[in-house]
Amino acid sequence: MRLTTKTTGSALAVITAMAAPMAQAENRIDTQMPNAPDMAAYGDAAIGVRQLDLVHKDQIDILSIDPAADKPETLPRYDRPLTVEVWYPAAEGATGDTAIKAFIRDGKTEVTLQGKAMRDVDPAQPDAAYPLVIVSHGYPGNRFLMSHLAENIASKGYVVASIDHTDSTYRTQAAFGSTLVNRSLDQLFVLDEMARLSQDESSFLNGLVNADNTGLIGYSMGGYGAVITAGGGVTEASVGYGWGGPHGTLGIHQAGSETHTNLPDPRIKTAIAIGPWGMNTGFWDAEGLKGVQIPMLFMAGSEDMVSLYEKGVRGIWENASSVDRALLTFENGGHNAAAPMPAPAESFRDDAELGFNVSSHYTDPVWDTARMNNIAQHFATVWMGQHLKGDAEMDGYLDLVENSNDGVWSMNEDGTPKEDHNYWKGFDKDTAKGLRYETMSPE
Repeated sequence: MRLTTKTTGSALAVITAMAAPMAQAENRIDTQMPNAPDMAAYGDAAIGVRQLDLVHKDQIDILSIDPAADKPETLPRYDRPLTVEVWYPAAEGATGDTAIKAFIRDGKTEVTLQGKAMRDVDPAQPDAAYPLVIVSHGYPGNRFLMSHLAENIASKGYVVASIDHTDSTYRTQAAFGSTLVNRSLDQLFVLDEMARLSQDESSFLNGLVNADNTGLIGYSMGGYGAVITAGGGVTEASVGYGWGGPHGTLGIHQAGSETHTNLPDPRIKTAIAIGPWGMNTGFWDAEGLKGVQIPMLFMAGSEDMVSLYEKGVRGIWENASSVDRALLTFENGGHNAAAPMPAPAESFRDDAELGFNVSSHYTDPVWDTARMNNIAQHFATVWMGQHLKGDAEMDGYLDLVENSNDGVWSMNEDGTPKEDHNYWKGFDKDTAKGLRYETMSPE
């Protein structure tokens, strides 16, 4: 009996020791890996975060349209609710709760995320208003999916507005046609609202944000929306898809239409599209993508099985031929390359209703998520710094040998680079691996 009791106690101690880290796990979104590139580091500003509840009035109610019935004489309309999370530079000395409550991919489990942003603290009082960055998640997703990127950018002197797209979140996921029609409209409405609130003396955003100097970051369907918002018109064939926008409602975004011609907003100066969806299913062609009007950075995994790579993201990048654009490729990365936050501990379980392990919504089979987040933070900082702040110091971070594996680390003893040194700027020795950075100029 003694032996059995002792063995059981030892086993229990081992199990308890193994379980303790899970019980105490923090779902951190602000991890900085030892091999993080330079510009991934957080900026000097403390960060605040607040929630906005907005309503986009008198929008087409896609969910109330029966695609199997005759087209109604008048399309139904409704007031469309949109929740927006806003990260911003906080007042010096601010203190507050840094926990974020968020639902994960199953749409049922609410978890606590931990970052650096403090809830509802006073904003900084800048000499000049900060540039605005709008963040747009995938289908499904939510406003916290790229929270790692949002708060990181905010720490560097930006206001960041991340949208919960109605009918497209984990808890509101509905007919795909709503996402197709509304994604770009949501992005532009939030831009208008941020501009309005920046002039509202009763708003915490009063004088804080310069909506005339805006960048856009979209992932997957958010990237699809970003391409449309940037000026890329969809094909006639995609407007007619039976599973798409019912009764031709997607026609407002068709290349050459009056509505789409009038859509791009000059306040948006640049966009970053991560794994943008659409080319893989015929939503884009070369003619429609010629309509893109602003410089764009694309990020993708070379093994993206959702948006595809060669016939997907890469095809969009190649055909956005009217502008300067770049493509950052994570070799062997999948659709989750760069964008999603690290998988919360509560997501590591199989879900019978979903039919897959919840964590697979966030993870990549090859790349470490925090590593990809750091790389995305680095390039987003450089790209937005260049295009929204006109920071010439950022230029060198984008003057790169195409294949990171080909970079040569060659330094003098005093730490200065030798003539043949062409290693990716901002990456430490032996850390720029498995990446490609390619650029194209207007044709």
